[in-house]
Amino acid sequence: ADGAQFSCLWMGDLGCNLPFSLSRCPLGIPGIQERTLVAVKPDGVQRRLVGDVIKRFERRGFKLVGMKLLQANEGLLAEHYHELRRKPFYPALIHYMTSGPVVAMVWEGYNVVRTSRAMVGDTDSAEAKPGTIRGDFSIHVSRNVVHASDSVETAQREISLWFHSNELVEWDCCDYSNTYHLLVNSKTTSSDTSICDSSSDLSPRKASSGLGISLTSSAMKTEAKSSLKLPAGEAPFPPESCCHD
Repeated sequence: ADGAQFSCLWMGDLGCNLPFSLSRCPLGIPGIQERTLVAVKPDGVQRRLVGDVIKRFERRGFKLVGMKLLQANEGLLAEHYHELRRKPFYPALIHYMTSGPVVAMVWEGYNVVRTSRAMVGDTDSAEAKPGTIRGDFSIHVSRNVVHASDSVETAQREISLWFHSNELVEWDCCDYSNTYHLLVNSKTTSSDTSICDSSSDLSPRKASSGLGISLTSSAMKTEAKSSLKLPAGEAPFPPESCCHD
């Protein structure tokens, strides 16, 4: 809106300047750096399900920026579950969560909080749909394998509880060109700017300051259509045949 430019990293040290002033997003896509806390609970660790949980988030396209194995103490859990302190099951919950190690993780990506909740499934394992983590691996609500933050605000609070800022790693994910695709508007202006091409040779090319944005991951494309707002007259998405499922 104000014509400000910011730099983004694309495939290692190849940089490109995009004429798009959208938050801190490396590719100009709002929410691409959203983060959430996911924790494999003691039953999931004991049953050797950590790898299965990680694989699902990696295959979905999210980026792991923090992970630790720890024995959670009652002080940490009291902060984490502070809204449940007056529930009758609270003592049993704390006993369960301190019964063994927990694997805490921070995942980053577009709409990661909402998507993670859908991937994890219903809190009650009997209601969790097949294909979700709880639907596939849990049979009782008291042993539901995994935790995922339920809102962006909650995620920020929980991440700060479980991780110090220096335990979160900022790194450039080399497969962003396959997950988040920048579609350049065909019209040109006198203020042409060199941007990164999404083709295999990653060579810079010229295009106008008007950018359309598309998420080529089929799991993310629908959400992007409803949330991205571009200037009037600019089409944010290519024909369906241009997108990779």
